[in-house]
Amino acid sequence: MYNPQPGDTLDALDTPSMVVDLDLMEANIASMLGRLLPTGVKVRPHLKTTKSPLLAQKLIDAGATGGCVAKLSEAEVMAAGGIEDLLITCEIIGKPKVARLVALFRQHPQVKVVLDSAAGATMINQALEEAGIAAPLQVLIDLDVGQNRTGIAPGAPALELARTIGRLKNLRLIGVQGYEGHLQHLHDRQAREENCRASMLLLSGTADLLREAGFEIETVTTGGTGTAEFCADCPGITEVQPGSFIFMDTDYRNALGQVFSNSLTVLATVISKQGPGRVVIDTGLKSLTTDSGYAEPKNLPDLVYTPNGDEHGTLSWKSGPGLEIGDRVEMIPSHIDPTINLHDTYYAHRKGIIEEIWPVATRGKVQ
Repeated sequence: MYNPQPGDTLDALDTPSMVVDLDLMEANIASMLGRLLPTGVKVRPHLKTTKSPLLAQKLIDAGATGGCVAKLSEAEVMAAGGIEDLLITCEIIGKPKVARLVALFRQHPQVKVVLDSAAGATMINQALEEAGIAAPLQVLIDLDVGQNRTGIAPGAPALELARTIGRLKNLRLIGVQGYEGHLQHLHDRQAREENCRASMLLLSGTADLLREAGFEIETVTTGGTGTAEFCADCPGITEVQPGSFIFMDTDYRNALGQVFSNSLTVLATVISKQGPGRVVIDTGLKSLTTDSGYAEPKNLPDLVYTPNGDEHGTLSWKSGPGLEIGDRVEMIPSHIDPTINLHDTYYAHRKGIIEEIWPVATRGKVQ
């Protein structure tokens, strides 16, 4: 029976398998938190990357404050796993989802949500009132600071929404969120910083406007792996939400350089040789995502990966010894979050010896 255990070598793993180099991962955590925590800004890692309460706890143990999740179903799993100080960063809309939010909040009152509409606020408030829950749900206004995805416009529209929330007794406005996701992968560092600071002025300026109107704005939360250091340096920002830094991918590496290491790879096996300079591995679209480009073989810069269907990928090269049937290769994902969502298990190793095995607990939690 196939049953890898701690103490086994990576050779014991079937492929494709998702593996994590613990030395590199721990260095990434220490580097990011070591940069950010001395600023006094809280670090609330976005757990849509790790999808694991176990890894969330490792981040908290290193100094992080709770976590973010994108979806309500992720929050349900994280809270059940002991991670209760959660911010759900996507709007909660629709009767089924609001009912689930009420049930989650009843059991885990530290959960917080974002709002960008009076309709959403009213819907949640009414559900809480009908459920007879006395404690108000903490909410943040989601602002559009340039990504044009979700979020109400900064300034007067946000103030109008704040006033609506203020009239709803089952909600308590505690802050604002603004995610500059469109800036995360800008390759020009100066342009990334300048544009980020402009977005932060919209965010902090709206927070100040709400305070002047009498609202107690405690939290101003923002940022990702590509901008967190800039956000933390901006006046008025209280919290940042980086996530991908723990594992990294080729897309972030290409934008940021070797600031953090690619600690997560997908282990693959060469299963066929298709003439000189070309082999096929058992790792295709069901193992590696392609929305941010193609994965890359680790430590094999002369080899180029091309997906070749659901189960297969091609590695090709122009010169040199290349690979033979049975060889193993580690593939660096191009986009870490959706790649992790394709796998059930992390195999965490140190120098090739498996130390820990973690389930991808929120895999498929898209609701």
